Amino acid sequence: MKTVLHNVRVFDGRRILPPDTVVIDGERFGNGTDDARVVDGEGAVALPGLIDAHLHLDRRPTLERLVRFGVTTALDMGCAPPELIDSMRVSRGLTDVRSAGTPAIAPGAWHARIAALAERGVVHGADEAERFVAERLVEGSDYLKIIVGNPEPSHDQATLDALVGAAHRRTRLVIAHATSVEAVAMAIRAGVDMLTHVPLDRPLDRATADRMVIDGRELIPTLSIMEGVAAQSAGVYADASYAAARDSVTTAYRAGVPILAGTDANSTAEAPVNVSHGDSLHHELELLVDAGVSPLDALRAATVLPAVHFGLTDRGAVEAGQRADLVLIDGDPLHDIRATRAITRVWCGGVEHTPAELAR
Repeated sequence: MKTVLHNVRVFDGRRILPPDTVVIDGERFGNGTDDARVVDGEGAVALPGLIDAHLHLDRRPTLERLVRFGVTTALDMGCAPPELIDSMRVSRGLTDVRSAGTPAIAPGAWHARIAALAERGVVHGADEAERFVAERLVEGSDYLKIIVGNPEPSHDQATLDALVGAAHRRTRLVIAHATSVEAVAMAIRAGVDMLTHVPLDRPLDRATADRMVIDGRELIPTLSIMEGVAAQSAGVYADASYAAARDSVTTAYRAGVPILAGTDANSTAEAPVNVSHGDSLHHELELLVDAGVSPLDALRAATVLPAVHFGLTDRGAVEAGQRADLVLIDGDPLHDIRATRAITRVWCGGVEHTPAELAR
């Protein structure tokens, strides 16, 4: 059924437009109002569906929770076995999924304690890189994730280089988990496309941030989990500093590094901290603003920028022909980023979620 939303103020990636009409025609935004159901948007701000650029999925109810918080695309950064992700990929009306599948893990790293990941993910050296990447593609991984250690055990530089090279030859993006300055340096030398997390030992310096800009790299800081890890300060993260993480974002943003919003939401028993799915993305936007990111760029970090940098050309904007992912909110997030929490309706792939459904 075609739905016409009257009196909504669309966020177009740069500004909030005056009240206008949005047409939802099946799974896409469309044109024309003939034979349409009419909904009064009551002056609400209409955001493109939110994208969490780093989380970990576990089961279908997680998708149901994500969509209640307006997260219509989930970029999973590690989930196994492959059948689990496959079972969540086509869920009409629920959050759309992309996944790294099983990440590349160094022997002895704490990620190797997660049985479902360790079974496929441990890479012992550069000579295993081609096999590892080929296996991930057969399993359906959309991009490759590498755990670059420090303070935990890490791959050596040759193995990192081989993994990145093997993925790039197959035209796959490579995202590096890096939580220390040294891990960031190793990942940059290897030529990864994106860095996820930020250092907890000391802040990134301006020279590193400038290098990222020159090389065209993006950053997914996941301040939500960095905050939690620093608060617990135990194990390999005993010296973790949230100030270092926050200041790294400030430096990267001022240098012009594209910042994407991701949370590292997970329910993994072995994880140092569990972060809740859905609501954490709104907290992440608040933390980004606290680190100096403008509310405009925080909104872009959860909408247009992850769509662009992950090659999701059918979303991230409220335009005819795009996937009909839409979040109506009561308030102006460019004035106060906390307004993203005031969700009144959500459309996910053209399927409406009413206020009653969102309140469950």
